[in-house]
Amino acid sequence: MAISSVTEGLKAGSRAVLWGVGAIVVALCAAAALLFLSLPDANAFNARVEEIFVQNDALTNPTQLRLLEVLAQSGTSFAEVLSSYRLIIFILLVFAAVLMVAALGLLLTIVGLNRRMSAIQRSGIEVQSLRILRAENAVMLNDMAFTLTPAAIETLAVLAEARMDDDFVTGAQIEAMISGKPEADCDEAAGATRIKRLRDALGNALVSELLVRNISRKGYTLAVARERLRVD
Repeated sequence: MAISSVTEGLKAGSRAVLWGVGAIVVALCAAAALLFLSLPDANAFNARVEEIFVQNDALTNPTQLRLLEVLAQSGTSFAEVLSSYRLIIFILLVFAAVLMVAALGLLLTIVGLNRRMSAIQRSGIEVQSLRILRAENAVMLNDMAFTLTPAAIETLAVLAEARMDDDFVTGAQIEAMISGKPEADCDEAAGATRIKRLRDALGNALVSELLVRNISRKGYTLAVARERLRVD
């Protein structure tokens, strides 16, 4: 149940990321369009200078002609500066979009991880991987290694093979696969006993690894922080 809720939370987080990224891109595109439309035309100044030349074509004084030339050069410089401003504004908008998308993704990732950690804390140990080593009579649960009896290893192997086939096995089937006898000659209670012994062995190994530890030459202790302990 907890794993399902975590999966649903991750899916919801992914959808939120996609919608958030889309909203950011749309908002920045709209802002960029409004900004570029509000900027004056780069050739507006040159057009105005050209109009002045046309309207004052009778000017012959060298000083007046020089002034018009200066105006024309100023118009060209203005157009170049305005073009560079457009490029700078575009780069800044792209940079802002990348930062906002990265911030949104990081925020939602943190929220998803917090939900996942809360779900794991509520559910206890979450099995990420399980590896059975028959030759060594050991099992790797996540990053923890446990040594079990050969009978417990065989029982766990039967359950693992059935799970990989997405199937269920009865106590009689477990006993038949381990003992080699026909299923009709096997008792349901015998398989149930194997399951109970497997649970006891794994439970003891988990408790020894995660809760009650034996420190060499010191004794036994609980693997729990003192501030988290409470005895009523």
